[in-house]
Amino acid sequence: MDSTTFWLAFALVLVIEGFMPFVSPGIWRKTFLQILQLSDGQLRFFGLASLLSGLVLIWFVV
Repeated sequence: MDSTTFWLAFALVLVIEGFMPFVSPGIWRKTFLQILQLSDGQLRFFGLASLLSGLVLIWFVV
């Protein structure tokens, strides 16, 4: 992997992360407020699930 691939992946993350607040800021704000009310354990679970899903996806693609 070269630096170009890294920066393209980083740019794609920014595009995906910025899509919802741009398209529907009200829904994004409500969702964010609900996320703030989750316990630490729930946040860790979703973080772990996201991390493992990403690793599995990378493993299948590469």
